[in-house]
Amino acid sequence: MKDIYVIGSMSVDLVTQAKRLPKKGETILGESFFMTNGGKGANQAVSAARLGANVRMVGCVGDDSFAEMIVNNLKENKVNVDYVEPITHCASGTAHITLADHDNSIIVVPSANGKVSEALVDKVMENISDESIILLQNEIPKSVIEYIIEKSFEKGITTIYNPAPYIEIDKNLLSKVSYFTPNETEVKDMFGEGFETLIAEFPNQMIVTLGDKGATYYDESLINIPSIKAKVVDTTGAGDTFNGALAVALSEDMALSEALQFANRAASISVGGLGAQGGMPYRKDME
Repeated sequence: MKDIYVIGSMSVDLVTQAKRLPKKGETILGESFFMTNGGKGANQAVSAARLGANVRMVGCVGDDSFAEMIVNNLKENKVNVDYVEPITHCASGTAHITLADHDNSIIVVPSANGKVSEALVDKVMENISDESIILLQNEIPKSVIEYIIEKSFEKGITTIYNPAPYIEIDKNLLSKVSYFTPNETEVKDMFGEGFETLIAEFPNQMIVTLGDKGATYYDESLINIPSIKAKVVDTTGAGDTFNGALAVALSEDMALSEALQFANRAASISVGGLGAQGGMPYRKDME
C-alpha cells in the first residue's frame, strides 16, 4: 500500500442544529450545539486512515486549546502528525456550521491554516517517495496549492486535487494533477459551464461528484458510478469521506471505476452520523 500525504486544513467545527436556517438579520433558537474535529484536510486524512491507509497529515495549528484537540484526534485515528506544525501567537482554524432540514451552511475561519508554507511543503518533498499519493484541497493559501501541484508533477507523484471550497486557480495546472474531484457547483465556478460539455477534455482525470447521484467521469464515453441509498442524518464531511476513500482505493491499485464504487460506498455510510468525521466508516464497516 502506498503512503498518503494529506496537505491541507485542520480545524474545530462548532456545530449548531436548528429547524431551519435563519434569514438575513434574524435570530432563531437552535436545538443543540456540539464541537467536533474538522477541516477538509484533517477530515480526508481521518477518512483514509480509518479505511486502513498509512496517512501523514501536513499542515498548521495554532497555540490554543483547539490545537491539542486537533492533534490528539489525528493521533487517535492513527494519522501521523510529524508534519503538523504549531504556529505561535495564532488561533487554530475553526468552522461554524449550522445544520437544518438535511442541509448545512458553513463559515470557515482559516487562522493557522493560512500559515501553511512552501517551506513546509519542501520538508515533505525531501522525504516523500514517488510511489506516494498527495491529497490536496483549497483551505490553505492558493500560492502553496499551486506550488504543491508543480512540485508533485516534477517528482511524478500521484495527486488528487479536491478543488473545494472554490477559489480561482490557473486552469493550466489541472493538466498536472492526476485526478481532480469538483462537485457540480465547483465545475460551474471553475469553468463557467456544466461538466457535461467539459468532462471529455479530462478523460480518467476529472471526477465530478453528484451527491446522491454518485460520481461521473469520462473514459471514451460518460460513465456514472451510482451512489448507494442511505438514511441521511448529516451530509457534512461526505465529500471529504469520498476523497479520502478514493485515495485509499487508488493506493491499493484499484481501477478507477472500482475506486469510485469504494468511495461512493464510504460516503453513503458517512451521512448516517453527526459531524464531519462522526459518520466516517472504518474498513470493517465497508466490508
